[in-house]
Amino acid sequence: MTAGAIRVSSVEAAGIGVETAEAGNGPALLFLHGGHPSGRLDPGARFIEALASRVHMIAPTHPGFGITAAPSQLTSVDDLAYLYLDLLETLNLRDVILVGASLGGWIASEMAIKSTERLSRLVLIDALGIKPGDRATRDIADIYAITDQQLAGITYADPQKMARETKKLPEEELILMARSREATARYAWSPYMHNPKLMGRLHRIHIPALVLWGDSDRITTPDYGRAYAQAIPAARFALIESAGHFPHLEQPNATARHILDFIGER
Repeated sequence: MTAGAIRVSSVEAAGIGVETAEAGNGPALLFLHGGHPSGRLDPGARFIEALASRVHMIAPTHPGFGITAAPSQLTSVDDLAYLYLDLLETLNLRDVILVGASLGGWIASEMAIKSTERLSRLVLIDALGIKPGDRATRDIADIYAITDQQLAGITYADPQKMARETKKLPEEELILMARSREATARYAWSPYMHNPKLMGRLHRIHIPALVLWGDSDRITTPDYGRAYAQAIPAARFALIESAGHFPHLEQPNATARHILDFIGER
């Protein structure tokens, strides 16, 4: 699997253009990327390479990220969930393995509580979206109240290896990073990074689910992930060692192995 095998296109779902990257052959897997600071998934990432050896991976870029502007009617994670349900219908996909990371995990959860008609399995990777603690408990770190250096420190198990040196990046990359920050705030600012009603609706998900969590995540701790898994009837929880909030970027092979093993179970 090489970057040359990536197929990039634009698909219209319910009148909205969605930029998608596809790779591999096999069962359909829809991957929903995270928000700031990771932005969209690099089409050449090892995570895609590992999964595309066994599945047909479809990775849309959320409108507002990348080069695609967000239409005015898209203002919430709920809107994105309906958009991607429409995308599955447009592509006529069934028995889809739905995988979401961070912000993408929140979107995936919102999709699954609405309808699992076209889904076979759900994988959440350090997903946002719930509020397990009380009003006085900060369940999700405020990524907009700290410096980029501090953010890297709570995002990655190994910030020295994973954090990007912005001063050395080309202007087009900096623009994409700024759009990532802006779009994340657009969809998830208020209430901050969660839907107060989502926790009480997760019982509606009756397909097999796997909740993966980086053992060094300090944006949302492993206990947050355990609360997520406990609220989904057919879910189980697994830790990824030496990984922070984005284990699919920090430990791509280990994360992909968990997902492929889960897919291969009867």
